[in-house]
Amino acid sequence: MPVGPLARRRSRQVDIRWGSRVVRVGGDAPVVVQSMTNTDTADPIATAIQVKALAQAGSEVVRITVNSPEAAREVITLREQLDRMGVDVPLVGDFHYNGHKLLTQFPDCAKALSKYRINPGNVGTSSRRDGNFAQMIEVAAMHGKPVRIGVNWGSLDQSLLARLMDENAARAKPFDAMQVMREALVTSAIDSAIQAEALGLPGNAIILSAKVSNVQDVVAVYRELARRCDYPLHVGLTEAGMGSKGIVASTAALSVLLQEGIGDTIRVSLTPEPGGDRTREVIVAQEILQTMGLRAFTPLVIACPGCGRTSSTFFQELAEHIQTFLRTQMPVWRANYPGVESMQVAVMGCVVNGPGESRHADIGISLPGAGEAPVAPVFVDGERTVTLKGDHIAQEFQAIVENYVHRRYGGFAGVSATTESAAQNA
Repeated sequence: MPVGPLARRRSRQVDIRWGSRVVRVGGDAPVVVQSMTNTDTADPIATAIQVKALAQAGSEVVRITVNSPEAAREVITLREQLDRMGVDVPLVGDFHYNGHKLLTQFPDCAKALSKYRINPGNVGTSSRRDGNFAQMIEVAAMHGKPVRIGVNWGSLDQSLLARLMDENAARAKPFDAMQVMREALVTSAIDSAIQAEALGLPGNAIILSAKVSNVQDVVAVYRELARRCDYPLHVGLTEAGMGSKGIVASTAALSVLLQEGIGDTIRVSLTPEPGGDRTREVIVAQEILQTMGLRAFTPLVIACPGCGRTSSTFFQELAEHIQTFLRTQMPVWRANYPGVESMQVAVMGCVVNGPGESRHADIGISLPGAGEAPVAPVFVDGERTVTLKGDHIAQEFQAIVENYVHRRYGGFAGVSATTESAAQNA
């Protein structure tokens, strides 16, 4: 029998709202994809442009830094600009150190945000911590805003960590330092949530996270959080890194937890290359969920890796072309062709697995390998429908894909019919 992810851990449901838009986290809701801007929030235009790009890429919630009076003052301008642009994605304010001041001194900022992120290790020293934390929670409760209590091992409550270290030292068989660190993360998150409820924040307005940068540690911490509470969990590695390292590390950690049913919302915290595209973290998060069979966001392209039979790079270029085309079309297709996100397209490089993989996909093309006849059979819903050849295979195959989307997911649209007919007669 096929093996899939385990049953989702049952958690409370938290609703994140802006206007008529509601993003549900936890309960029976699908795993939500989040991202974060890296622009200066005090520049609302630059930040709005990046928020829009992240939202269009598929980020369902976007977090912004609110670290100064200038940033807090511009949050309402940012929200208004996004509304004018038709971008209704909820904004989360990320607060450290001075969040209690900013939320109380700038009530328009507090109202314009859809959720607050509070790090209990960065709300003040031990003598001021409880009062500062209480101020932030009271503002959230007053405005009906949910809160993510986000613990991070780089900024743990040092008084809590010292207490747990002392208790551990008194044990007959002490745990190692990393085990105590993990326990401090879990304890800080859960105790802060209990404190928030005692201050008047409803239990269904609290999400927890406990971020670390090591895969084994993040798996261990979230397993323990999942065992000890029913708050929704925001999952991800912190400081995952750049490029393939960040992608691999995040995938390794998230996949283990998601397979075990742990995780209600995720972020892939990639470090972009200088001038790199911030939306990459959204795409990676989506692809993790989609390849695990948990959600569908955009049609998947199946392509072979190439071997000595595929001396031409044409199949690689075609696969990249089709994948880019599909992702580019999704903002429009998502609204007009429901279900298209689950479509599979195969672009194969030779006769060995090409026809078989193409038959298994919704649409597939088997390109000629070295020494094979210079023709490319196309398969639609498992049946061979046309053979392409010549210099326009890429354009003709794209037209067939586009026409298939129109016919299967939204009723036949004649726009591409002529192009497909030409392809069939090629």
